[in-house]
Amino acid sequence: MTEPRTSTPDYTLGFSEEMLESLRRYTAEANAGYLLPYLRPGLRVLDFGCGPGTISSGLAKAVAPGEVHGVDMEASQIDLARSVVELRGQDNATFHVGDVMDLPFEDGYFDVAHCHNLLMHVPDTAAVLAEVRRVLKPGGILGCREMISASSFTHPDFGVIRNAWDMFEDLVSADDGHPQIGKDLKRHLVEAGFTNVRATASFDIYSSPADVAFIYRLAQKWFLAPEITEAAIKYGASTRELCDAISDAYNRWREHPGAVCGVAYGEAVAGRP
Repeated sequence: MTEPRTSTPDYTLGFSEEMLESLRRYTAEANAGYLLPYLRPGLRVLDFGCGPGTISSGLAKAVAPGEVHGVDMEASQIDLARSVVELRGQDNATFHVGDVMDLPFEDGYFDVAHCHNLLMHVPDTAAVLAEVRRVLKPGGILGCREMISASSFTHPDFGVIRNAWDMFEDLVSADDGHPQIGKDLKRHLVEAGFTNVRATASFDIYSSPADVAFIYRLAQKWFLAPEITEAAIKYGASTRELCDAISDAYNRWREHPGAVCGVAYGEAVAGRP
């Protein structure tokens, strides 16, 4: 018997409290600003891989009284998303536990589709884009924002911290993901049959004292936590000595007056013919 396809058969990076904090920091204004000019009241929007719904909430505000449907395969994320819109008093956002390769919607249901850091974790990019194209109306819009890990940085590096980015890339790749897909979005969208692709790029910059403290916690409590480092060592992406050296470097980085972190993203907006 053939096993059912899923979009993310494994997810080594997990959902620690620090990782969830990073997801909750996302907003439509900061992380989907490239797409907002294409939204207007009354549209129906799909947010696939919606996570905790903080971006979905902003999209729902932009299209009200239109509707937003968020889909994520992780039930705990959907619970968080529902609590976000309930707290904000929004009744035009609905969330579904589901697989982005088998969306529970009819053909041509949506005017706009959006994802943020979803395609980087999906092994079969073409299959997901084909499914999203199916549920978009002719003339609909797709917006994607995805990481370019190789262009991301932590400064100062102390000659060590770049190795943490390399570990991250190796772990994403070990799960059949694509840590550099942000710079290749245009090609993927063209090959999936989308047209008028407009590709841009941007950085999320973390430099305030609160931002530096957040990145430090994310590094030490999430990325350098035993479950992640043990996976990295298992996959040959790191060693115990290197993980210890990265931890020491982040201790120095937190106290440095020039501490800054930049996460690079590629963005693309395309039309469904």
